[in-house]
Amino acid sequence: MCCRYDVDAVRLSTSINDDIKSYINSNKNSKIYVLRPDQKPNLWGLRYLQPGKDLFDTRRLRSAMDYARVRKCPHEIRLIRHANVVTASAHRAVLRALRSFDNEAQIQATFLSTCVANDAKHQAYEIIAASGENASILHYIKNNESLKGKQLVCLDAGCEWDCYASDVTRTFPISGSWSAEAKEIHDLVQEMQSACIERIRPGARFRDLYVLAHQIAIKGLFRLGILHGGTESEIFQAGTSMAFFPHGLGHHLGLEVHDVSGYEPLMSSKVHESWHVPQVEEGQWASQSRHGLEEGMVITVEPGIYFSEYALSHVFLPSPIHSKYICRDVLQRYLPVGGVRIEDDILVTADGYENLTRAPKGEEMLRIIRGEDTDSRLEEPDVVQERYGRKN
Repeated sequence: MCCRYDVDAVRLSTSINDDIKSYINSNKNSKIYVLRPDQKPNLWGLRYLQPGKDLFDTRRLRSAMDYARVRKCPHEIRLIRHANVVTASAHRAVLRALRSFDNEAQIQATFLSTCVANDAKHQAYEIIAASGENASILHYIKNNESLKGKQLVCLDAGCEWDCYASDVTRTFPISGSWSAEAKEIHDLVQEMQSACIERIRPGARFRDLYVLAHQIAIKGLFRLGILHGGTESEIFQAGTSMAFFPHGLGHHLGLEVHDVSGYEPLMSSKVHESWHVPQVEEGQWASQSRHGLEEGMVITVEPGIYFSEYALSHVFLPSPIHSKYICRDVLQRYLPVGGVRIEDDILVTADGYENLTRAPKGEEMLRIIRGEDTDSRLEEPDVVQERYGRKN
Protein backbone atom coordinates (compact mmCIF):
# COMPACT_ATOMS: atom_id res chain seq x y z
CA MET A 1 0.00 0.00 0.00
CA CYS A 2 2.79 2.44 0.89
CA CYS A 3 4.42 1.82 -2.49
CA ARG A 4 1.22 2.03 -4.54
CA TYR A 5 -0.08 5.22 -2.98
CA ASP A 6 3.27 6.91 -2.29
CA VAL A 7 2.75 7.37 1.46
CA ASP A 8 5.49 7.13 4.06
CA ALA A 9 3.68 5.05 6.66
CA VAL A 10 0.32 3.43 7.38
CA ARG A 11 -1.26 3.19 10.84
CA LEU A 12 -4.59 2.00 12.20
CA SER A 13 -7.07 4.84 12.62
CA THR A 14 -7.70 3.71 16.20
CA SER A 15 -4.13 4.66 17.13
CA ILE A 16 -4.22 8.19 15.75
CA ASN A 17 -4.33 9.98 19.11
CA ASP A 18 -1.43 8.00 20.57
CA ASP A 19 0.61 8.40 17.38
CA ILE A 20 0.11 12.17 17.32
CA LYS A 21 0.97 12.47 21.01
CA SER A 22 4.18 10.52 20.43
CA TYR A 23 5.08 12.72 17.47
CA ILE A 24 4.45 15.96 19.39
CA ASN A 25 6.47 14.79 22.37
CA SER A 26 9.41 14.28 20.01
CA ASN A 27 8.78 17.45 17.98
CA LYS A 28 7.57 20.02 20.50
CA ASN A 29 7.56 22.98 18.09
CA SER A 30 5.64 21.22 15.32
CA LYS A 31 2.18 22.02 14.02
CA ILE A 32 -0.49 19.46 13.20
CA TYR A 33 -2.40 20.32 10.03
CA VAL A 34 -6.05 19.30 9.77
CA LEU A 35 -8.68 20.16 7.18
CA ARG A 36 -11.41 21.34 9.55
CA PRO A 37 -11.66 22.29 13.22
CA ASP A 38 -14.00 19.37 13.93
CA GLN A 39 -11.26 16.96 12.83
CA LYS A 40 -8.91 17.87 15.67
CA PRO A 41 -8.05 14.72 17.64
CA ASN A 42 -8.33 14.63 21.42
CA LEU A 43 -4.81 15.09 22.79
CA TRP A 44 -5.69 15.17 26.47
CA GLY A 45 -2.63 14.19 28.45
CA LEU A 46 -0.04 16.44 26.80
CA ARG A 47 0.63 18.25 30.07
CA TYR A 48 3.67 20.20 28.90
CA LEU A 49 1.56 22.41 26.63
CA GLN A 50 1.18 26.04 27.60
CA PRO A 51 -2.40 27.11 28.34
CA GLY A 52 -4.06 28.46 25.20
CA LYS A 53 -1.42 27.06 22.86
CA ASP A 54 -2.99 25.58 19.72
CA LEU A 55 -1.06 22.80 18.02
CA PHE A 56 -3.46 22.70 15.10
CA ASP A 57 -3.53 24.67 11.86
CA THR A 58 -6.94 24.34 10.20
CA ARG A 59 -6.37 26.94 7.49
CA ARG A 60 -3.51 25.92 5.22
CA LEU A 61 -3.83 22.19 4.61
CA ARG A 62 -6.83 22.36 2.25
CA SER A 63 -5.21 24.80 -0.17
CA ALA A 64 -1.95 22.85 -0.10
CA MET A 65 -3.76 19.60 -0.88
CA ASP A 66 -5.78 21.25 -3.64
CA TYR A 67 -2.68 22.66 -5.30
CA ALA A 68 -0.94 19.27 -5.07
CA ARG A 69 -3.88 17.73 -6.97
CA VAL A 70 -3.89 20.26 -9.80
CA ARG A 71 -0.85 18.89 -11.65
CA LYS A 72 -1.18 15.18 -12.35
CA CYS A 73 1.69 12.71 -12.06
CA PRO A 74 2.27 10.12 -14.84
CA HIS A 75 0.31 7.45 -12.94
CA GLU A 76 -2.71 9.74 -12.54
CA ILE A 77 -2.57 10.61 -16.23
CA ARG A 78 -2.58 6.91 -17.13
CA LEU A 79 -5.71 6.42 -15.01
CA ILE A 80 -7.52 9.34 -16.66
CA ARG A 81 -6.35 8.11 -20.05
CA HIS A 82 -7.82 4.65 -19.42
CA ALA A 83 -11.07 6.12 -18.11
CA ASN A 84 -11.27 7.85 -21.48
CA VAL A 85 -10.59 4.59 -23.32
CA VAL A 86 -13.54 2.88 -21.63
CA THR A 87 -15.72 5.96 -22.05
CA ALA A 88 -14.92 6.05 -25.77
CA SER A 89 -15.93 2.40 -26.06
CA ALA A 90 -19.26 3.18 -24.38
CA HIS A 91 -19.88 6.16 -26.67
CA ARG A 92 -19.18 3.90 -29.66
CA ALA A 93 -21.63 1.31 -28.36
CA VAL A 94 -24.36 3.95 -28.14
CA LEU A 95 -23.66 5.19 -31.66
CA ARG A 96 -23.74 1.67 -33.11
CA ALA A 97 -27.14 0.89 -31.58
CA LEU A 98 -28.68 4.37 -31.76
CA ARG A 99 -31.01 3.83 -34.71
CA SER A 100 -32.63 0.87 -32.92
CA PHE A 101 -33.43 2.92 -29.81
CA ASP A 102 -36.84 4.37 -28.98
CA ASN A 103 -36.07 6.11 -25.68
CA GLU A 104 -33.32 8.07 -23.94
CA ALA A 105 -33.23 5.36 -21.26
CA GLN A 106 -31.77 2.90 -23.76
CA ILE A 107 -28.88 5.26 -24.40
CA GLN A 108 -28.11 5.46 -20.69
CA ALA A 109 -28.43 1.69 -20.25
CA THR A 110 -26.11 0.92 -23.16
CA PHE A 111 -23.49 3.36 -21.93
CA LEU A 112 -23.60 1.95 -18.40
CA SER A 113 -23.49 -1.69 -19.45
CA THR A 114 -20.50 -1.11 -21.74
CA CYS A 115 -18.56 0.60 -18.95
CA VAL A 116 -19.33 -2.19 -16.47
CA ALA A 117 -18.39 -4.84 -19.04
CA ASN A 118 -14.99 -3.16 -19.26
CA ASP A 119 -14.47 -3.16 -15.45
CA ALA A 120 -15.45 0.50 -14.97
CA LYS A 121 -18.30 0.06 -12.50
CA HIS A 122 -18.74 3.71 -11.51
CA GLN A 123 -19.70 6.80 -13.46
CA ALA A 124 -17.90 10.06 -12.77
CA TYR A 125 -21.26 11.89 -12.76
CA GLU A 126 -24.89 11.31 -13.65
CA ILE A 127 -25.34 10.55 -17.33
CA ILE A 128 -27.00 13.21 -19.48
CA ALA A 129 -28.78 11.60 -22.45
CA ALA A 130 -30.82 14.54 -23.70
CA SER A 131 -32.76 14.35 -26.96
CA GLY A 132 -34.35 17.18 -28.90
CA GLU A 133 -35.21 20.22 -26.84
CA ASN A 134 -34.01 18.43 -23.70
CA ALA A 135 -30.48 19.14 -24.94
CA SER A 136 -31.07 22.79 -24.06
CA ILE A 137 -31.44 21.80 -20.37
CA LEU A 138 -27.90 21.86 -19.02
CA HIS A 139 -28.47 19.46 -16.12
CA TYR A 140 -31.02 17.15 -17.70
CA ILE A 141 -30.76 13.70 -16.08
CA LYS A 142 -34.27 12.24 -16.41
CA ASN A 143 -33.23 10.31 -19.53
CA ASN A 144 -36.70 8.84 -19.98
CA GLU A 145 -38.29 10.52 -22.99
CA SER A 146 -39.08 9.13 -26.41
CA LEU A 147 -36.67 9.80 -29.27
CA LYS A 148 -39.53 10.00 -31.75
CA GLY A 149 -39.52 13.22 -33.76
CA LYS A 150 -36.24 14.44 -32.23
CA GLN A 151 -33.26 15.62 -34.31
CA LEU A 152 -30.32 15.23 -31.95
CA VAL A 153 -29.04 13.60 -28.79
CA CYS A 154 -26.56 15.32 -26.49
CA LEU A 155 -24.77 12.55 -24.59
CA ASP A 156 -22.61 13.80 -21.71
CA ALA A 157 -21.19 10.74 -19.96
CA GLY A 158 -17.89 9.49 -18.59
CA CYS A 159 -16.78 6.67 -16.31
CA GLU A 160 -14.26 6.49 -13.48
CA TRP A 161 -11.17 4.29 -13.43
CA ASP A 162 -9.59 3.70 -10.02
CA CYS A 163 -11.41 6.83 -8.76
CA TYR A 164 -10.18 9.08 -11.60
CA ALA A 165 -12.77 10.71 -13.83
CA SER A 166 -13.36 11.13 -17.52
CA ASP A 167 -15.81 13.70 -18.85
CA VAL A 168 -16.92 13.51 -22.48
CA THR A 169 -19.80 15.00 -24.46
CA ARG A 170 -20.90 14.30 -28.00
CA THR A 171 -23.96 15.59 -29.84
CA PHE A 172 -25.18 13.59 -32.81
CA PRO A 173 -28.17 13.18 -35.15
CA ILE A 174 -30.40 10.23 -34.35
CA SER A 175 -30.82 9.40 -38.04
CA GLY A 176 -27.11 9.60 -38.83
CA SER A 177 -27.64 12.71 -40.97
CA TRP A 178 -27.81 16.34 -39.89
CA SER A 179 -30.63 18.72 -40.64
CA ALA A 180 -29.31 21.93 -42.19
CA GLU A 181 -29.79 23.89 -38.96
CA ALA A 182 -28.31 21.19 -36.73
CA LYS A 183 -25.20 20.89 -38.90
CA GLU A 184 -24.67 24.64 -38.84
CA ILE A 185 -24.80 24.71 -35.04
CA HIS A 186 -22.66 21.60 -34.63
CA ASP A 187 -20.03 23.02 -37.00
CA LEU A 188 -20.01 26.27 -35.03
CA VAL A 189 -19.51 24.51 -31.70
CA GLN A 190 -16.76 22.37 -33.21
CA GLU A 191 -15.08 25.56 -34.45
CA MET A 192 -15.29 27.04 -30.95
CA GLN A 193 -13.78 23.95 -29.36
CA SER A 194 -11.01 23.44 -31.92
CA ALA A 195 -9.87 27.06 -31.70
CA CYS A 196 -9.69 26.92 -27.90
CA ILE A 197 -7.91 23.55 -27.75
CA GLU A 198 -5.31 24.66 -30.29
CA ARG A 199 -4.30 27.51 -27.97
CA ILE A 200 -3.75 25.35 -24.88
CA ARG A 201 -0.19 25.40 -23.60
CA PRO A 202 1.61 26.29 -20.36
CA GLY A 203 0.98 29.94 -19.53
CA ALA A 204 -2.24 30.24 -21.52
CA ARG A 205 -5.05 31.82 -19.51
CA PHE A 206 -8.30 29.90 -19.52
CA ARG A 207 -10.25 33.12 -19.20
CA ASP A 208 -8.83 34.23 -22.56
CA LEU A 209 -9.94 30.97 -24.16
CA TYR A 210 -13.42 31.44 -22.71
CA VAL A 211 -13.63 34.92 -24.23
CA LEU A 212 -12.39 33.52 -27.56
CA ALA A 213 -15.16 30.91 -27.53
CA HIS A 214 -17.77 33.65 -27.06
CA GLN A 215 -16.27 35.75 -29.84
CA ILE A 216 -16.42 32.81 -32.25
CA ALA A 217 -19.99 32.06 -31.16
CA ILE A 218 -21.06 35.66 -31.80
CA LYS A 219 -19.43 35.71 -35.23
CA GLY A 220 -21.09 32.41 -36.15
CA LEU A 221 -24.54 33.41 -34.87
CA PHE A 222 -24.21 36.66 -36.85
CA ARG A 223 -23.39 34.62 -39.95
CA LEU A 224 -26.52 32.50 -39.45
CA GLY A 225 -28.71 35.56 -38.87
CA ILE A 226 -29.67 34.59 -35.33
CA LEU A 227 -27.86 37.67 -34.04
CA HIS A 228 -28.23 40.99 -35.84
CA GLY A 229 -28.04 44.71 -35.24
CA GLY A 230 -25.09 46.28 -33.47
CA THR A 231 -21.51 45.13 -33.69
CA GLU A 232 -19.90 41.94 -32.44
CA SER A 233 -18.17 43.98 -29.75
CA GLU A 234 -21.45 45.53 -28.57
CA ILE A 235 -23.11 42.13 -28.34
CA PHE A 236 -20.14 40.73 -26.44
CA GLN A 237 -20.17 43.60 -23.95
CA ALA A 238 -23.94 43.28 -23.49
CA GLY A 239 -23.53 39.58 -22.68
CA THR A 240 -26.20 38.58 -25.19
CA SER A 241 -24.16 35.60 -26.36
CA MET A 242 -24.85 34.04 -22.96
CA ALA A 243 -28.40 33.45 -24.20
CA PHE A 244 -26.85 30.71 -26.34
CA PHE A 245 -23.63 29.83 -24.47
CA PRO A 246 -24.66 30.17 -20.81
CA HIS A 247 -22.00 28.08 -19.04
CA GLY A 248 -18.26 28.03 -18.50
CA LEU A 249 -15.75 26.62 -20.96
CA GLY A 250 -14.40 23.88 -18.71
CA HIS A 251 -12.89 22.77 -15.41
CA HIS A 252 -10.09 20.74 -13.87
CA LEU A 253 -10.44 16.96 -14.05
CA GLY A 254 -9.03 14.32 -11.70
CA LEU A 255 -10.29 12.57 -8.58
CA GLU A 256 -13.46 14.61 -9.00
CA VAL A 257 -15.11 15.38 -12.30
CA HIS A 258 -15.07 19.04 -11.23
CA ASP A 259 -11.67 18.74 -9.63
CA VAL A 260 -10.12 21.22 -7.23
CA SER A 261 -8.02 24.16 -8.35
CA GLY A 262 -4.94 25.50 -6.64
CA TYR A 263 -5.98 28.97 -7.70
CA GLU A 264 -9.40 29.96 -8.97
CA PRO A 265 -11.91 28.00 -11.04
CA LEU A 266 -11.43 27.83 -14.81
CA MET A 267 -14.25 30.25 -15.56
CA SER A 268 -16.56 27.94 -13.64
CA SER A 269 -18.26 29.13 -10.52
CA LYS A 270 -18.45 27.34 -7.21
CA VAL A 271 -21.24 25.14 -8.51
CA HIS A 272 -23.85 23.13 -6.67
CA GLU A 273 -22.52 19.60 -6.21
CA SER A 274 -25.36 18.09 -8.25
CA TRP A 275 -24.62 20.23 -11.29
CA HIS A 276 -22.27 18.99 -13.95
CA VAL A 277 -21.92 21.59 -16.70
CA PRO A 278 -19.58 24.38 -15.47
CA GLN A 279 -21.29 27.61 -14.46
CA VAL A 280 -20.18 31.19 -15.02
CA GLU A 281 -19.46 33.56 -12.18
CA GLU A 282 -21.13 36.93 -11.96
CA GLY A 283 -18.80 39.59 -13.29
CA GLN A 284 -17.00 37.06 -15.46
CA TRP A 285 -16.24 39.57 -18.23
CA ALA A 286 -14.20 41.71 -15.86
CA SER A 287 -12.33 38.96 -14.04
CA GLN A 288 -8.67 38.60 -14.95
CA SER A 289 -7.06 35.29 -14.03
CA ARG A 290 -3.55 35.94 -12.77
CA HIS A 291 -2.46 32.37 -13.37
CA GLY A 292 -1.94 30.46 -16.57
CA LEU A 293 -2.28 26.77 -17.30
CA GLU A 294 0.57 24.52 -16.14
CA GLU A 295 2.11 21.35 -17.49
CA GLY A 296 0.40 18.30 -15.99
CA MET A 297 -3.03 19.90 -15.59
CA VAL A 298 -5.97 18.01 -17.09
CA ILE A 299 -8.87 20.23 -18.08
CA THR A 300 -12.08 19.93 -20.06
CA VAL A 301 -12.96 22.10 -23.04
CA GLU A 302 -16.73 22.00 -23.54
CA PRO A 303 -18.33 24.88 -25.47
CA GLY A 304 -21.96 24.66 -26.44
CA ILE A 305 -24.74 26.48 -28.26
CA TYR A 306 -28.27 26.05 -26.88
CA PHE A 307 -31.76 27.17 -27.78
CA SER A 308 -33.61 27.18 -24.46
CA GLU A 309 -37.08 28.41 -25.22
CA TYR A 310 -37.66 29.12 -21.53
CA ALA A 311 -34.49 31.19 -21.03
CA LEU A 312 -35.00 33.07 -24.27
CA SER A 313 -38.68 33.88 -23.67
CA HIS A 314 -38.35 34.70 -19.96
CA VAL A 315 -34.95 36.40 -19.76
CA PHE A 316 -33.40 37.53 -23.01
CA LEU A 317 -36.23 38.38 -25.41
CA PRO A 318 -38.13 40.53 -22.84
CA SER A 319 -34.94 42.48 -22.13
CA PRO A 320 -34.36 45.69 -24.11
CA ILE A 321 -30.63 45.11 -23.65
CA HIS A 322 -30.66 41.76 -25.46
CA SER A 323 -33.81 41.57 -27.59
CA LYS A 324 -32.57 44.13 -30.12
CA TYR A 325 -29.71 41.79 -31.02
CA ILE A 326 -31.77 38.58 -31.47
CA CYS A 327 -33.72 37.94 -34.69
CA ARG A 328 -36.89 36.17 -33.58
CA ASP A 329 -37.86 34.94 -37.05
CA VAL A 330 -34.53 33.21 -37.69
CA LEU A 331 -34.41 31.94 -34.11
CA GLN A 332 -37.63 29.95 -34.63
CA ARG A 333 -35.92 27.76 -37.23
CA TYR A 334 -33.23 26.71 -34.74
CA LEU A 335 -35.35 25.99 -31.65
CA PRO A 336 -35.92 22.30 -32.63
CA VAL A 337 -32.14 21.76 -32.58
CA GLY A 338 -32.26 22.02 -28.78
CA GLY A 339 -28.57 22.27 -28.06
CA VAL A 340 -25.11 21.11 -29.06
CA ARG A 341 -22.16 20.56 -26.73
CA ILE A 342 -18.80 18.95 -27.54
CA GLU A 343 -16.37 18.12 -24.73
CA ASP A 344 -12.89 16.62 -24.61
CA ASP A 345 -10.38 16.06 -21.80
CA ILE A 346 -7.10 17.87 -22.45
CA LEU A 347 -3.70 17.29 -20.84
CA VAL A 348 -1.44 20.35 -20.75
CA THR A 349 2.03 19.25 -21.91
CA ALA A 350 5.41 20.99 -21.88
CA ASP A 351 4.96 22.28 -25.43
CA GLY A 352 1.20 22.33 -25.86
CA TYR A 353 -1.48 19.74 -25.20
CA GLU A 354 -2.61 16.16 -25.68
CA ASN A 355 -6.26 15.30 -26.22
CA LEU A 356 -6.96 12.29 -23.99
CA THR A 357 -10.46 11.76 -25.37
CA ARG A 358 -10.94 9.03 -27.96
CA ALA A 359 -14.72 9.13 -28.40
CA PRO A 360 -15.66 9.47 -32.08
CA LYS A 361 -16.65 12.83 -33.45
CA GLY A 362 -17.32 14.37 -36.85
CA GLU A 363 -17.68 12.07 -39.86
CA GLU A 364 -16.43 9.03 -37.92
CA MET A 365 -19.33 9.49 -35.51
CA LEU A 366 -21.85 9.65 -38.36
CA ARG A 367 -20.41 6.57 -40.09
CA ILE A 368 -20.84 4.53 -36.90
CA ILE A 369 -24.48 5.62 -36.55
CA ARG A 370 -25.15 4.62 -40.17
CA GLY A 371 -23.48 1.25 -39.66
CA GLU A 372 -20.54 2.02 -41.94
CA ASP A 373 -17.86 1.62 -39.24
CA THR A 374 -18.12 -1.40 -36.94
CA ASP A 375 -14.72 -1.30 -35.23
CA SER A 376 -15.40 -2.04 -31.55
CA ARG A 377 -11.87 -2.67 -30.30
CA LEU A 378 -10.97 -1.35 -26.86
CA GLU A 379 -7.54 0.21 -26.56
CA GLU A 380 -5.84 -0.84 -23.32
CA PRO A 381 -3.02 1.28 -21.89
CA ASP A 382 -0.46 -0.13 -19.48
CA VAL A 383 -2.64 0.80 -16.50
CA VAL A 384 -4.63 -2.41 -17.04
CA GLN A 385 -1.42 -4.38 -16.61
CA GLU A 386 -0.67 -2.39 -13.43
CA ARG A 387 -4.12 -2.97 -11.96
CA TYR A 388 -4.61 -6.65 -12.71
CA GLY A 389 -1.11 -7.92 -13.53
CA ARG A 390 -2.31 -8.96 -16.97
CA LYS A 391 -3.90 -7.75 -20.17
CA ASN A 392 -7.59 -8.63 -20.49
